[in-house]
Amino acid sequence: MAKGKATAFFCKECGFESAKWMGQCPACREWNTFVEEPVGKKEGSSVKLRPPEKVRPARLSEISIEEKERDSTGYGELDRVLGGGVVAGSLVLVGGDPGIGKSTLLLQVCRNLAAAGRRVLYISGEESLKQIKLRANRIGAISGDLLFLCETSLDNIQETILEVKPDIVIIDSIQTMYREEVASAPGSVSQVRESTNLLMQIAKGAGITIFIVGHVTKEGVVAGPRVLEHMVDTVLYFEGDRHASYRILRGVKNRFGSTNEIGVFEMREQGLVEVENPSEFMLDGRPEGASGAVVACAMEGTRPILLEVQALVTQTNLGIPRRTAAGTDYNRVNLLMAVLEKRCHYEMSRYDAYVNIAGGMRMNEPALDLAIVLALVSSLKDKPVDEKTIVFGEVGLSGEVRAVSMAEQRVNEAVKLGFTRCILPQICLDKMKPSDKMKLTGVRNVREAIGEL
Repeated sequence: MAKGKATAFFCKECGFESAKWMGQCPACREWNTFVEEPVGKKEGSSVKLRPPEKVRPARLSEISIEEKERDSTGYGELDRVLGGGVVAGSLVLVGGDPGIGKSTLLLQVCRNLAAAGRRVLYISGEESLKQIKLRANRIGAISGDLLFLCETSLDNIQETILEVKPDIVIIDSIQTMYREEVASAPGSVSQVRESTNLLMQIAKGAGITIFIVGHVTKEGVVAGPRVLEHMVDTVLYFEGDRHASYRILRGVKNRFGSTNEIGVFEMREQGLVEVENPSEFMLDGRPEGASGAVVACAMEGTRPILLEVQALVTQTNLGIPRRTAAGTDYNRVNLLMAVLEKRCHYEMSRYDAYVNIAGGMRMNEPALDLAIVLALVSSLKDKPVDEKTIVFGEVGLSGEVRAVSMAEQRVNEAVKLGFTRCILPQICLDKMKPSDKMKLTGVRNVREAIGEL
């Protein structure tokens, strides 16, 4: 009887290979992550981009850096997340839910780079050339050296890249690509790992910037082995409700810049448009004279963003009151309600509480604590907070209001949008300069903050 194909077991999280199935991965300690896949020969799998040459170690003083080492994508929001622009020879992974706008964003980036004189190659494994042209017609006229290719075989893609010699390459998406040497199906752990490894060698060997589109699972992580994120230089996540108009581009890994920056885009008929002032965008449509609504300021990297924290407190009809949190940490809301009940003697256990960050934003920064507390009290007493008041500060278990970082930047952002009063921690107020355009009120605990309202 003929022997079947050789198989091995791979961990979906870290790519660890084993000859037999195991319940727990010995490398990353995750449970039930092993999948069985055939193992094929890897003859000729190496990428030969240049003849071999003798290399030697170099000192730091011998390494030269060009003055213009980054290329602008034409979008300030994307350049901010990337750390100032695209680095030549880098490998960038862009993940997001289906229909969120990943392909649209990268096609618009291709248009801007081609118009700037760069040669761009857009490779799609999911759409035909006619479908790409229909999508390109919606985003406007395209000029410059922009080439399109519909292919899923990475061996053919490698030959095309070495022949065309582009500056930028887009791979849409990595789950549709396959290599002949790997016997498993496209999208499997082996194919995704080997395909990314080939693209990494092309990017580093030829100095070509490659953008890879990756689908995400229901847990919100890029589909495939976790080693995929370790291999690339930058990992970007495109977030947001596909039925809403705004999108958030967030960097979770970046070897060439900070991972604390975000970019905000708005989906329109002609494609994605960057939102230069997200605070004004998030506060649009605020209700007038409504209780339970407080404006807070959160920091995303070096960018302050003003958000509206909404709370609804109603008397419960159940034995156990209901708690709901949308856009913030559910356990944090329970903690803050316990502080109100213990330190301020509000009987929160008799009320249902619903907390929401308006606009669909998700923020877990501790600086939102004081705004959540005041929104709960405002809804409980049915007394609205002044519309020109902004609140931020961290609340401790003793009811104290603790200091937060970058308080002056938060106040300056509020001044730009016309706010006239700010309730902030007293520690932050002592370190700030007085402002002529903003009335600053420092509080030491939750009771003082409630009394100021």
